[in-house]
Amino acid sequence: MKLKVIVHEAEEGGFWAEVPAIPGCATQGDTYEELLENVREAIEGCLAVEVSPGQSGEHDRVIDVAI
Repeated sequence: MKLKVIVHEAEEGGFWAEVPAIPGCATQGDTYEELLENVREAIEGCLAVEVSPGQSGEHDRVIDVAI
């Protein structure tokens, strides 16, 4: 799986990144290398979060899909 990540230079130094495909998934790092490591961990963490299903009807299904 490949995801687009937007990398920003932080005003106070270092970098921060956000993953537009995963709302709320963001991280930072003092160096670019640290940022890359942290963004991988952030993505794994965001994708591992259990989300309760929204309103579902009698005939709706909730399934797990492996990517």
